[in-house]
Amino acid sequence: MASFPPTVNEKLIARSRTVGELLAPTSPFDKKCGRENWTVAFAPDGSYFAWSQGHRIVKLVPWSQCLNNFLLHGTKNVANSISTRLPRQNSDGGQKNKPCEHIIDCGDIVWSLAFGSSVPEKQSRCVNIEWHRFKFGQDQLLLATGLNNGRIKIWDVYTGKLLLNLMDHTEVVRDLTFAPDGSLILVSASRDKTLRVWDLKDDGNMMKVLRGHQNWVYGCAFSPDSSVLCSVGASKAVFLWDMDKYSMIRKLEGHHNDVVACEFSPDGALLATASYDTRVYVWDPHIGVILMEFGHLFPPPTPIFAGGANDRWVRSVSFSHDGLHIASLADDKMVRFWRIDEEYPVQVAPLNNGLCCTFSTDGSVLAAGQVYGLTQDGSVFFWATPRQVSSLQHLCRMAIRRVMPTSQVKNLPIPSKVVEFLCYQI
Repeated sequence: MASFPPTVNEKLIARSRTVGELLAPTSPFDKKCGRENWTVAFAPDGSYFAWSQGHRIVKLVPWSQCLNNFLLHGTKNVANSISTRLPRQNSDGGQKNKPCEHIIDCGDIVWSLAFGSSVPEKQSRCVNIEWHRFKFGQDQLLLATGLNNGRIKIWDVYTGKLLLNLMDHTEVVRDLTFAPDGSLILVSASRDKTLRVWDLKDDGNMMKVLRGHQNWVYGCAFSPDSSVLCSVGASKAVFLWDMDKYSMIRKLEGHHNDVVACEFSPDGALLATASYDTRVYVWDPHIGVILMEFGHLFPPPTPIFAGGANDRWVRSVSFSHDGLHIASLADDKMVRFWRIDEEYPVQVAPLNNGLCCTFSTDGSVLAAGQVYGLTQDGSVFFWATPRQVSSLQHLCRMAIRRVMPTSQVKNLPIPSKVVEFLCYQI
């Protein structure tokens, strides 16, 4: 798909409505280093929102009460009002299931966050273990934090207490992702060029090291059924891994510069990747084909000038839960909302120095974090996302693609146009 000149076309595109802001407190130090908000995350059940405020601090806030504060007090300075209005967790843990605010000092700069929830019937892969330090129940909710010193710290979200300290990485832990199946399998991506697989139901035992990246690993994401992992990194790397065999399935080739973020669609049929080559590609991960291209620079840079203008580098990408929309965040001070079947963004929003973005659990809000702004370092901004009722055809397509890879779809005895639609080719 063709790119577009933002200064011309975006004047005709709808602006997304601001929902609210969470402003980080004034830095306790004079220096600016460490005030970046590298990561934001929503709990799988929508109960909590977490973000790194910079200077080792992660803040956990109940999302429903956060939204109520937006409605009651407007969009400004909400973080300060929340801290005086939300109940704190009792030290005896008597209110474990009642969402409460926590401020966590991780001991080092936080680069990555991930929530993980437990399903009891998903047992540890280490079947011969007779004793475990932790018994994770149905109501367990964990927060993993990846740090500058290579450590990963695991926290109990309901109490704010530190549970585990994982220490095998030798460089920055750039990204974290939990398997969506409730197994509490955690994958970490690091600047030490490796991905590591951890079993938190086995007290954080490191199960496997995935090697293949020749340079920094920037990001990783599980497919919705937890069977496939995508990892992205420097030197144009996009790898797909079989998480049953811990083996590489294929490399996806097409980007012209470092790839910094990735995410699967809710049905697992699509994979979005964001790169410093100023593009977001949407792939069919089952066959390794690029289906769509969303450009952030016009004209798009050639491979010889692979990075393009560095004020158009794409920093983050997120798939909406309706499977129809993708959000991208670039260095040109814009957040864009794209439809997977349209050439231009359907909505845009302004954001200076943005680093990360993610959709809320219900898909109604996009959260984005900021780096070294003039006055709002480590803050988070929220926008209303494009909302429309999905067609019956799209809902049926998502239902089919959740259980059927591309190769099986192409063997179905149905008209070719239907096959193309199910494969997201039209």
